[in-house]
Amino acid sequence: MSDLREVTDSTFDSEVIKGELPTLVDFWAPWCGPCRMVGPVVQELSEEYVGKVNFVKMNTDENPQVPVKYGIRTIPALLVFKPGDDRPVETIVGFRPKGDIKKRLDAALA
Repeated sequence: MSDLREVTDSTFDSEVIKGELPTLVDFWAPWCGPCRMVGPVVQELSEEYVGKVNFVKMNTDENPQVPVKYGIRTIPALLVFKPGDDRPVETIVGFRPKGDIKKRLDAALA
């Protein structure tokens, strides 16, 4: 089972931008209903992409700097980053079915 790590404003660059693998960041908050719906989908995908993609979560309530930097105004928001690039290659906002997220993730990695 993959461990979905939490990243913070202070660990974002080292874990996401400077990471060795592409990374999907799940921006969420505990009070957000759609975030709780997308969480298990992200967990399932993290298990399917072990060794290919890192999956991390960021609580937007506790970490305001990174969400502001990337213009996160609606959650859940899933951003995909390639190693060494601080610009996301894909942005998925709101709850989406697993198949849709997987298709967009595969396209972003191609």
